[in-house]
Parts: sequence; C-alpha cells; structure tokens
Amino acid sequence: MSHVSLGAVALLWTLDAGAATLSVGPGKTYAKPCAAFAAAADGDTIEIDSAGSYDGDVCAIARSNLTIKGVGAGRAKIDAAGQNAQGKGTWVVQGANTTIENIELSGAAVPDQNGAGIRAEGSGITIRNCLFRNNENGILTNPMPDGEVHVEHSEFDANGQGDGCNGPGCAHNLYINHVKRLVFEYNYSHGVLHSHTLKSRAKENVVRYNLFSTADGSGSYEIDFPNGGLSFVIGNVIIQGANSENPNVIGYRLEGPNADNPSDELFVVNNTFINEKSSGTFVNVDAGVTTPAVIRNNLLQGTVTLSSQASALAEANCTDPATFVDAAGFDFHLAAGSPCIDQGVDPGQGAGQSLSPGFHYVHPLGSEPRPSHPPFDAGAYEFGVPTTTGAGGNGAGGGAGSGGGATTGTGGNASGAGGGDGDGATDSGCGCSVAGEASRSAWAGFALLGLVLVARRRRESAAN
Repeated sequence: MSHVSLGAVALLWTLDAGAATLSVGPGKTYAKPCAAFAAAADGDTIEIDSAGSYDGDVCAIARSNLTIKGVGAGRAKIDAAGQNAQGKGTWVVQGANTTIENIELSGAAVPDQNGAGIRAEGSGITIRNCLFRNNENGILTNPMPDGEVHVEHSEFDANGQGDGCNGPGCAHNLYINHVKRLVFEYNYSHGVLHSHTLKSRAKENVVRYNLFSTADGSGSYEIDFPNGGLSFVIGNVIIQGANSENPNVIGYRLEGPNADNPSDELFVVNNTFINEKSSGTFVNVDAGVTTPAVIRNNLLQGTVTLSSQASALAEANCTDPATFVDAAGFDFHLAAGSPCIDQGVDPGQGAGQSLSPGFHYVHPLGSEPRPSHPPFDAGAYEFGVPTTTGAGGNGAGGGAGSGGGATTGTGGNASGAGGGDGDGATDSGCGCSVAGEASRSAWAGFALLGLVLVARRRRESAAN
C-alpha cells in the first residue's frame, strides 16, 4: 500500500470517528425510524429492521449525509396509514446527500393531493432498491439547482391519483423538479394512475436500462421532459398500454423552454418500444425546438409514428412484429429470426458522451452487460447474449480504487471490479518498483483500518 493509500486510511479514520450506526426495530435502540432520524447526527447510518411495524411513522429528516437502509429479510415497510409530515408526505428529506436503500413506502396522501413517499428538499439524494406503491407521488423533489438525484434498482407501482392533473395536485410515479442532474437506471415504473411513469424537469436527464409500462394502469406519458434539457434515453423497454390516456410516449419540452434548462438536445437510442394502442407517437417534440432529436437504433412494435419533429435525425430504427424471447415474462431479448438483428449502426456520441448502451435491463430490477461491437442490433437487447435473471438490485456495485473508475451496479452485483491503486506496480514517474515499500506500508494500513473497525464496533455497542 502506498503513502497515498495510508493517507486514505487516515482520512477514513477521521470521517468514521464521528459516524454512528443507529438500529431501529423490535428490541433495538429505537422502536421507530423517525425516533432514530431525530437522534442522528450528520453522516450517521440508520438501519431499519424489516421485521418491525412502522405504519404511520411519518416525519421530516433534517440531518445531512445520512444512509438510511432496511436490513433483514426483505425491505423495511412504512405505510403512511393516513398520516403525513408537514402536509407533504411520509418522509420529508431536508438534509443534503441522503442515501435511502431497501425501503418500501406506501399510502402517502395529503390534502392538496400532491403527497409523496419521499419528498426530497435537500440538495442531492440517492434511492436504491426501494419500492413506492399506492402513493400520490412515489418521489417528489423540490428545485435543487446544484443537486443530483440518482434512482436505481427500484420499483414504482400504482402511484398517482384518480383525477390525474384535474384536481389541486398533479401526481406521478415520480416527479423530479428543476435539479442539476437525474440518473434513472435499472428501474421498473408501471401501473401509474392518470399520469406519467417518469416526469423530470432536470437540467440533464440520464434515463437508461429501465422498464416503463402503462399496460397495467391508466397512465399518460411514459417519459416526460416538460422543459427539455440535455436528455439521454438509452436502452429502455417502453410499453404503452391499450388503456394509456395519451397516445404519445416520450414528451419533450411540451411545457415550453425554461432558463434552468439551456440545452434542447435529446438522444433516444437503442430502446424497445411496444405500442398496444391503435396509434401513437414515439417521440413528441415541441414545435419550437430547433435542434434535431437523435432517434437511432430503436425497435418499434405496433402502429406508431416515430416522431412529431420533421427534422429529427432518425437512423436505423427497425420494426419487429413480435419476435421476443418471452414478452409475457418481460424478457425482451431478440429471438432468432428477428428482423432487427444486425440492423443497427454505431450509436456514436452525443453532447460529448457515448450513446452506446452498456447494459440490458433484466427483470426484475437487474441488469447484464451488453456487447458494444459491430454488427449492432436495434432495440434494447443485443441478440445472442444469454438471458439472466434479475437479482433485485441490492447494491450499487463495486467501488473504484484510487487509480480506477467507479463501476455500476447490476442488480446487486458490480458490473466490473473497481480500479486498483497501483500497489506493487512500477511507478511510471520514476521507473522503479515500489513493491517492497507497498508490502511494508500495507501492514501499517491494515493496522489503522483495524483500529477504525474496533472503534466502530464500540460505538455500535454503545448505541445499542
């Protein structure tokens, strides 16, 4: 281990010294999550035992840099049970940089019909392996110009309300306000009532490797970017159900431009779109948008108009009547004989970013790597990749070493190993081997790390 790595261990010691783990559930220090939230300090972890009953436990969460996660068998469940916090929803997250994992939130409803399972007001939030069911909004965020919203391996089911946007509220499976960036990956959003499976006003939208469906609901748009913004829609399966209340699937800048979203670039690449209605438009772009949308390598099934924008750059989009491995089981891998095999082109780049899909969505809430070499197929799946089973999305993937890039989670498993920090390798600056130094430094590093773990266990014991 190098001197840099020793410094990293020392930093871990410094950061860890002030953090604690608070336990919630039967026989734990805190009987209910909200009591633990009130007692927490910035940077703490709150572990909620899935065996507990927490119905009606609603509150605001003020601290920042918290990790809130369900532990045990399955997700920890919180039903609002007729209660709400501040007239906004079940959990009102006011602190910044909050991570919420393995939680099920249901029943959020408020007088103005805009309640949310999670109302995000702080700058920055990550949602992982959660379930939002039968709320007015699954997630609703406040504007956060410098904040990012990351949602992965999560399910949104039957959120919305009976009158759609005709009442005082306008609720969706999730509604992201003006934020710096939305990253939405490996999720299943479906069953929405009279509204959208995803609505986002983010400055930048990265929507990849998800399953969207209104086949089991009465939804409107599957994806709506009402104020435009730099938007990437890549590698998704999008099903417009026969009972969908809107024949259009992706809406772009239909509520007009906004100063918070200077870009009007839209990239729709390698998606599988299935239209169960008698007609529809895949990409509906506001007439005032002059930048051509890039619509490339998509697979279309059913009667559909590709785009409302005459100037759209449409390339290598393919129509396939019905050749999927098991559509009823949500397996949309191409079957042998599909006319979309080898019909794609190199996805290329857009706005300086690669448009190549790196993964397939695997139901439920999982993923698998997708080859990115020619010949390319149209749609969200590359033919010939063995079908795998979704793992439920229990984690975010492996971390990166100090000399490597971070990896993306694939249904709870890392898609690749994080990079190493160069221990034992030849230092490119001096051309000399540092293996011996690494060996000696490693022991010191492990000793410090051991002290960190001992300190953490003592704090956990004290808390319990």
